[in-house]
Formats: sequence, C-alpha cells, structure tokens
Amino acid sequence: MKDINLAKVLACKRREKGVTQEQLADFIGVSKASVSKWETGQSYPDLTILPQLAAYFGISIDELMDYKPQLSREKIRKLYVSLSAEFASRPFDDVLSKCRELIKKYYSCWPFLLQMGLLLLNHTELVRGPDEAKAIILEAEGLFRRARLESDDADVVRKAVYLEALCRLYSFDSSGVLKLLGEKVPDALPPELLIASAYRVSGRTNEAAEVLQAGIFQNITILINFMSSYLSINTENPSKFDETLRRALAVAEAFDMKKLHPGVFASFLLVAAQGFIATKRPEKALEFLELYTETVTGNIYPIKLHGDSYFNLLDRWLEELDLGENFPRSENTIRRSMADAVSKNPAFSALSDNPRFGMLLDRLQGNLRENN
Repeated sequence: MKDINLAKVLACKRREKGVTQEQLADFIGVSKASVSKWETGQSYPDLTILPQLAAYFGISIDELMDYKPQLSREKIRKLYVSLSAEFASRPFDDVLSKCRELIKKYYSCWPFLLQMGLLLLNHTELVRGPDEAKAIILEAEGLFRRARLESDDADVVRKAVYLEALCRLYSFDSSGVLKLLGEKVPDALPPELLIASAYRVSGRTNEAAEVLQAGIFQNITILINFMSSYLSINTENPSKFDETLRRALAVAEAFDMKKLHPGVFASFLLVAAQGFIATKRPEKALEFLELYTETVTGNIYPIKLHGDSYFNLLDRWLEELDLGENFPRSENTIRRSMADAVSKNPAFSALSDNPRFGMLLDRLQGNLRENN
C-alpha cells in the first residue's frame, strides 16, 4: 500500500468540483497529460505546485497528500518481536528513541500504534524509577487514546478502549477506568458460538471446531485470570479464599494449564502464595512458591502460545493474532520478571530468613543465568 494517496484524492476532488483534467491543467499551468499521470499515480506534481493544488480544492496539503503510512500485520509483528528483544539487550533509552521514530513515521497506522503502546507498557519495569515508569505509561495511553478517537476500525477501537483503561489502572485512576469501561458488567455475547453454528449449518464442521477450540482456550485463560483476581480480594475471608483456590486448581488441572499456558498458571500460583502470606500461612505460601519456581524454571522456553492434544486446531487462530504465537516480552525479559516477582516482592519479605525460600531464589536466579 502506498503511503501517499495523492492520486486518489486529486481525482476525487476534481470530480467533486466538476472540472475536467484539462480545466485543472489550465488553471495550474501544466499539460492535461501531467494531470492524467498525477491521477493514475504515474508521477507526482512538483513540490512548488502542491500549495496551488491544495488551495484550488480548498484543502490542506496534508489532506491533498493523504499521507497515511500503513504496515501489514506481519511487519508489525516482526517489528514488535525485534524491539522487544532489543529492550532486553540494549539500553532502554536507545530502544525507546527507536520506537518513537517508528511511531512518528507510522502515526496513522492504528494497529501499529496499539502494539507500540503495548510494547511500552510491557517494558516499564526496565526504567530507572516510578516517575519514568509513569511517563512511559502516559505515553502509551496517548497512543491508545489516539487510536480510539481517530480510527474507524471497530476492532481497533475496542482494543484501544481496553488498553487505555489498563493504563488508567496502572496510574491508579480508578474513575478513569470506570469512565472508559462503564460500571456494569456487559452481557456476555460470545460471537464464537454464532460463528461456529454458521459453519456447522454450512457443513464446515472443521472450521466450527477451530472456532470453538479458540473460544474455549481464550475463556479458560480468562477464567484463571478472573479467579486470580478473586483470590486476591478474599485474603480477609480465608474460607472463600480456600474454596476459590480449590476450584481454580481443579480447572487448571483439567486443562493442564501448567503446560498449556505456563505464564498464566505461574501468575496464579504467585497470587496464591501472596494470599497465604496475607492469611498468615507461610508454609502454604512456600508450597505454592515452590510450585511457581518449578513451573517457571521448567521446560517452558521459548515461551510461545500453543495448543496440545486436546487443543489441536489452534494453528490458524494463533497465526491471525496480532503477535501470532509470540509473547509480548522477550524470553530474557520474561525470565528476569519471573525472578523479580519473588525476589523483589515485599509480600515475601517475611520469608527472607527461611532456607527453603533461599533455595527458591537461587533456582530463579539460575534460571535467569541460563539464558545469558
């Protein structure tokens, strides 16, 4: 796709004005053939002619050029993965400058802005302090807001609203989150069921199965995340905490989440460990930290989204995701984050003198060194 769409704009505006190519050529002082070449994209007007053309149609030069550089999904994915790897190996400010240059170049490519904002959010932990982290979050929020307000793609807007709300949450702006998302839980209207039914009616059973598997995969992941959050708000209600934990572990075991989605499973185990600290059960906390350490130091690298023997029809769905099977952070960053989530977590300071805890920290640090 061409970045400059002058040909299309010129032809459209000329017809709207009701003039011929010859009349436009006479006004500008060029040949009719020149105008014809401009409108077919064979050549561009001389730079000095652009202001005259824009004035003739009563539009700005930017509108005349219709400069909207776009990137394909594959190119966006490659840039994201490359920049994510650079964040793990190069100075943060250097990579941030590169990101900003790309953002400026593709400032009207809404899917790209969403991914660049997400990239910044996923690497705020690499900055030097809370003030810099806040500035990066605000920068990402600005990209999401621009996409939300200016894109006419419903899917882009939907994602932008969610990500902008996420930034508000990171900034402790709860009212901003509720303003964007509303205060009521919307009705669940899963399109997967209708799409799968449509495929079945037309005899396309395999496509129906693909859609349903993708829906189950996503909703199981969402369910575990829901239960992590519910677990964390029930630390003052031990019976509810324990029952939530029991049910969540049953779901995780039924779908083998430790292998299917180790990142989500590990995050759940960490929340559970923090909950046991809050409910003054350090031995249980250590038990879940050991499960967490076993998971994140296991054979899960390189971390990719994938199916298994049950979810055996996810390939096409994974390929169509913004980042494909790739995770939003590089392996180096993920390993470091998983170690820091325990070693730098104030919730576990009460365990600092415990030998079992010390062994866990050693294993996590060893896991970090394995990739260096």
